[in-house]
Amino acid sequence: MAHASRPRLPTRDGISPSCVAVPAARWPTVLDFLAERLPALTRDEWQARLHTGAVLDEQGLPVAATRPCRAGQRLFYYRGWSDEPDASGSERIVFQDEWLVVADKPHFMPVTPSGRFVQRSLLVRLKRRLGIDTLSPIHRIDRETAGLVVFAIQPHTRDAYQALFRDQRIDKHYEAVAPRQPALSRPRTHRSRLEPDPVRFFVSREVAGAPNSETHIEQATAHGVHALYRLRPVTGQRHQLRLHMNALGAPILGDAFYPEVLRDAGQADDERRPLQLLARRLAFDDPVTGTPRVFESGLRLAALDGAWPLPAPRGQA
Repeated sequence: MAHASRPRLPTRDGISPSCVAVPAARWPTVLDFLAERLPALTRDEWQARLHTGAVLDEQGLPVAATRPCRAGQRLFYYRGWSDEPDASGSERIVFQDEWLVVADKPHFMPVTPSGRFVQRSLLVRLKRRLGIDTLSPIHRIDRETAGLVVFAIQPHTRDAYQALFRDQRIDKHYEAVAPRQPALSRPRTHRSRLEPDPVRFFVSREVAGAPNSETHIEQATAHGVHALYRLRPVTGQRHQLRLHMNALGAPILGDAFYPEVLRDAGQADDERRPLQLLARRLAFDDPVTGTPRVFESGLRLAALDGAWPLPAPRGQA
């Protein structure tokens, strides 16, 4: 006998529901389970969410706080924080058709919900702005990096677009401002092995071993003691461009992690010193339509205009 299909749960304010499964029947109630298993919210905050119907069962029905907790039960909830800070900048839509949305992301905005950034994330903002619940990023750039991000609209095309990045069939062009280095006056390629730092989870490091990262680097124009660099990453390791530039003696201006960790994950950003790294251009042959695609960012790095550091945001000294 066929089981009835589970209803697709709706988004709320651009946020798709997250799911958590109950591993064992050792919690008396749903509230007890959520308060212990997901302690990022207090028990009182979970109580309030359950009271307002923000926690659902597999049929999309609100779950009461006193509902008995059983093993294998799946609960769906909508992420969000009452004290989430407002976005310091706004995204700009570069391109949209029936297949893709391409947006320019400002510094300090994550591509997808992460930590305490939910409504501030680019994905949620675009879902709310465009009313497209199926929107999904086909790649990521760092929260600190500005520039182009591409989203698939149709779920059945998502894997084909993501394969462009997995199979290195896309030309990625970045710009960065960093100290001028005579050794970088000629184009070069930097390869190294990158792995997560065993102590600080939010940074990576170069280690001995077979290279798993590759970047083409060219010093373009001089700007005083700094220079504009054009970077073409072949691979897409975490913090690859930042690590490669630092390894060559030219750490990117505004980098709070390399060569030295100036703030831990979760600490407030210094919005006067955004990372001077921009995802400038993307080019590829569309695997769905077969047409060549070329997208250009409309943003410009502030350091190129002598605006460094930036003026303090309003309300700050």
